[in-house]
Amino acid sequence: MIYSMTAFARRENQGKWGEIAWEFRSVNHRYLDIAVRLPEDLRSLEPIVRERVRDRISRGKVECLLRYRAPARQETALGINYDLARQLVGAVKEIAELWPNEGTISPLDILNWPGIVETPVPDPDAIGEPMLNVLDEALTELIGMRSREGEKLTALIRSRCTEISAIVSAVRERLPAILAMQRTRLINKLSEIKAELNPDRLEQELVIFAQKSDVAEELDRLDTHLAEVEHALTGGNSSGKTPRGKNPIGRRLDFLMQEMHREANTLSAKSVDKTVSSASVELRVLIEQMREQVQNIE
Repeated sequence: MIYSMTAFARRENQGKWGEIAWEFRSVNHRYLDIAVRLPEDLRSLEPIVRERVRDRISRGKVECLLRYRAPARQETALGINYDLARQLVGAVKEIAELWPNEGTISPLDILNWPGIVETPVPDPDAIGEPMLNVLDEALTELIGMRSREGEKLTALIRSRCTEISAIVSAVRERLPAILAMQRTRLINKLSEIKAELNPDRLEQELVIFAQKSDVAEELDRLDTHLAEVEHALTGGNSSGKTPRGKNPIGRRLDFLMQEMHREANTLSAKSVDKTVSSASVELRVLIEQMREQVQNIE
């Protein structure tokens, strides 16, 4: 199965442990690049998050964002660090003795001092399991979207391959006519200059021409590459992930696009016929269209 690297997913849930919301964004990337953004108090869960993403996605830039909100009753509980507050008040009194004419500090100023008001810290052990459950749901949603996008990319690539195959067949059928046309052209030139027609010399010139303009090898290689593209498109699996150690299909397809483009360029360079030249241009356009889409395949 083909997977796109472009997708978005969001899953959320709530319970006695609070509210959890996961957001995933993925775009194309040469390798797997995972960026995890967690609340500071839950940073200890980052290795687990990375491992779960890595187990199900093999390629792309994946951004993972967790939003966590503590239970309402917990949010209303106000903790005061009285030891720090006493130290702060004592320091203020000492400073006031040095500058007696300066204004006094209010209790609200004390409360606004960093560390005085202690907010509840989420317990990773308590919310870890529900958080990872929602993570798995979001990952499944993300992969589902990547799969749907992959189906569209597959259809587009197959459509372009069908057009390329038709062009290759048309050029192959045109080759005998090109050779016959060249024979006629040489005979006409000899007639114009009233030169004696030497059948052996004529055949020799035709052989040289055929060797210089022979594109059968390029056409055969294009057919081979088209078969490899189809093999890559059908050579995936349906497990929802690419197994470790297996090269992502996108890289293989990208390599095939480069090789097909090379053959199309050679076809153009060897062309001595307007029809073949036009066909080589169409081939390069179709291959470039596929190459742009292949960049988004995992």
